[in-house]
Amino acid sequence: MDTASNQALRRALDLLIDPPVDPDTSKGYLDLLGAGSDAPKNSGTIQKWWASPVGSMLYDRAQLLNRRLLAVTRPPVDWLNIPSGGVVLDVGSGPGNVTAALARAAGLDGLALGIDISEPMLARAVAAEAGRQVGFIRADAQRLPFRDETFDAVNSIAVLQLIPDADAALSEMVRVLRPGRRIAVMVPTVGRGPVRLLSKGGARFFGQDEIGDIFEELGLLRVRTKSVGAIQWVRGQKP
Repeated sequence: MDTASNQALRRALDLLIDPPVDPDTSKGYLDLLGAGSDAPKNSGTIQKWWASPVGSMLYDRAQLLNRRLLAVTRPPVDWLNIPSGGVVLDVGSGPGNVTAALARAAGLDGLALGIDISEPMLARAVAAEAGRQVGFIRADAQRLPFRDETFDAVNSIAVLQLIPDADAALSEMVRVLRPGRRIAVMVPTVGRGPVRLLSKGGARFFGQDEIGDIFEELGLLRVRTKSVGAIQWVRGQKP
């Protein structure tokens, strides 16, 4: 690994529970799942669509539109209080734009890692955002590969609804968060019309208090929710 983007992946290897002897970074990201039968698969119409090359391109464009029109979809970087030189995790990093924003907040000595299971998404993220402070990993959010209490902040935008066991993913995010540090997730909430129709494609939509209750059950403090229409941010701090 000798490119600028692989500097971030070299740092990522030091954070893993079980770092591979021969890391696969041939596609610009660290692939911890490979092509084996045990690798997690996207299930449901919505998940398969977003994981496809066409879906990943449309997702990227939709995110750009959201950033221009809806401030509610932007990560709460100030609230996350990322320290200079901090290490940040972006779960469900998609095209990587949010991961890069978190890296900028961490400063020149910081590191932001984005994880996703979609190879087309990861390819787009690597092409657009990978660098010395930004690295991407193909991994399962339900079984994060990182050691306990590794990250100074954890962020996840509009991905929990696509994960088969969202509760397990949230538990994992809290596990890898350092004491005193903060986590923020954005999810779609129960609604009418298009939201209900999307749920038939395999996406999950959460009750108004559902994520907040899970955060409190996981022991987080300062749990706060903010809803705008069918979008909800939920924040918490690890004691």
